[in-house]
Amino acid sequence: MQAQLETLGQLERRLDFAIPSADIETAVDARLKRVARTARIQGFRPGKAPMKIVAANYGLQVREEVLGEQVQTAFASAVQDQKLRVAGFPRFEGKPAEGDAFKFSATFEIYPEVVVGDLTAVEVERPVLSVTDAEVDKTIEILRKQRTRFDRVERAAEKGDRVIVDFKGTIDGVAFAGGSSENYAFLAGEGQMLPEFDSAVVGMKEGDTKTFDLAFPADYQGKDVAGKTAQFEVTVKNVAGATMPELDAAFAKTLGVEDGSIDALRAEIRKNVEREVKRRLTARGKEAVMQALLDVSPLELPRALVGQEIGRLIENARQEMQQRGFDPKEMPFPPELFEEQAKRRVSLGLILAEVVRANNLQAKPEQIQTIVAEFAESYEHPEEVVKWYYASSDRLEGPEALALEDNVVEFVYSKAKTVEKQLAFDELMGQQA
Repeated sequence: MQAQLETLGQLERRLDFAIPSADIETAVDARLKRVARTARIQGFRPGKAPMKIVAANYGLQVREEVLGEQVQTAFASAVQDQKLRVAGFPRFEGKPAEGDAFKFSATFEIYPEVVVGDLTAVEVERPVLSVTDAEVDKTIEILRKQRTRFDRVERAAEKGDRVIVDFKGTIDGVAFAGGSSENYAFLAGEGQMLPEFDSAVVGMKEGDTKTFDLAFPADYQGKDVAGKTAQFEVTVKNVAGATMPELDAAFAKTLGVEDGSIDALRAEIRKNVEREVKRRLTARGKEAVMQALLDVSPLELPRALVGQEIGRLIENARQEMQQRGFDPKEMPFPPELFEEQAKRRVSLGLILAEVVRANNLQAKPEQIQTIVAEFAESYEHPEEVVKWYYASSDRLEGPEALALEDNVVEFVYSKAKTVEKQLAFDELMGQQA
């Protein structure tokens, strides 16, 4: 079979090829004979209908099937001969038959040649943070605050009290959207409300009502009221003082330390904090490495691959909305919202594959085993989690991908100008990772 390749663009190609008519007819006849053995045609016993009748009933369907299969086979053979890597799905077009052959053309994109740039000229930050007693103490305080009890008090509201209020805001005597609420709870003086609102409520008692002016900042998120001055009327309905639990055996037991040992509690918290710090440091460092790879390895991307990735992202968004209780049919998902993310993911996929291939960075079994063990560590019965992962090779794909990414990260660190960046605990833990 002869095939002619034409370059239409940087990645777009068109392949013209022909299939001998005799090959089509031979395949159609062979398939019709197989169909005839079991064909059920009215007036004939199964398998006894004349070939002419079988052809009249099934010939068109069989010919379409054979043509489709022959086109796919011929295209695959031509692509292999031309040593092309097809990205996405080709678009086939039939042409008028000439002589003793059926002619077709396939338009498609190919994968780009991935050339990873010079990593030695790149500076990559490697975030570091050591967990000390101070971080453990801070985490314990957070846990105590999370378990704060609020009890009603008959005094004026103070900073840190939980207050429940009714309020109504107006601008030039007219109520505005979001400016009114009933039984609204917040912590006084903790920055949950605008400063003027906070300062007005601090010092009020249950049953007190106050009217005051509040100037919305010019950059306030509510554009309709930004830069304007509103008048608020607030009524305090409840003031509750905060009581944090003591750091004692009872508190330790609420966190799963059966014997109530404070030392055991601190050891467990340190282990958990170290695990979370490691996870976030890894995520942040990985992000820096991936950006470095993108910066030094610009790519022309096949539109087909980007389109497929956009489709996957939209489907993931639909599923997430459904899990949150929304009807995804009522939510618009414009493809352009996902285009940049899709391009980034496709680019990284191609670049990572080339880095792994060129430098033999495939994940090793012991790496996968370590990652699975780390996953399992946070569960009550880690051995059962490990068994679950190793019960199916499909379940190991996630840990294997993480191990592969870790190998790429370490490889880039070894080649690039790596600069350690000391992070503050609050900075790291405040970042969504």
